[in-house]
Amino acid sequence: MIIISDTTPIISLIKINRIDLLEQLFQEVFIPEAVYNELTTNSIFANETEIVKNCTFIKTMSVQNHKSVTLLQAVSGLDDGESEAIILADELKPSALIIDERKGRKVAQQLGLNITGTIGILLQAYSEGKITKDEVKLYLDNLKKNNIRLSDSLIQQTLALL
Repeated sequence: MIIISDTTPIISLIKINRIDLLEQLFQEVFIPEAVYNELTTNSIFANETEIVKNCTFIKTMSVQNHKSVTLLQAVSGLDDGESEAIILADELKPSALIIDERKGRKVAQQLGLNITGTIGILLQAYSEGKITKDEVKLYLDNLKKNNIRLSDSLIQQTLALL
């Protein structure tokens, strides 16, 4: 099983101290070089950098078609990490691309990629008995407290699925 992730889901899971869910659910997760660079060189993520560097289940991969990345950025306005994650997913045809940003999700869907996001990871962990309903609620609250953009309606929809 190949799983590829963008930056935001990794940061979100680190913020709620549950990056381990990626390993529990998928054993390993691949990220393109641009995502790794965002996670390890951006001063905004200074607290998360060491965690990412020490996650042995997160593996960095190179995108083969850099022209596609440049073209995708030009037509969509996506950043480096999102663009490389989508192109890497298009190249490798993974089981899922983990991506949260609305615009990136829309582009990935248009390319026929199977996507999930941070909430999807929490729901999958819940359905597999790795976390409880109360933990899901707590994690959603903590995501909001950590300035991760989640609408109240999305939180309510998520809670209704539990």
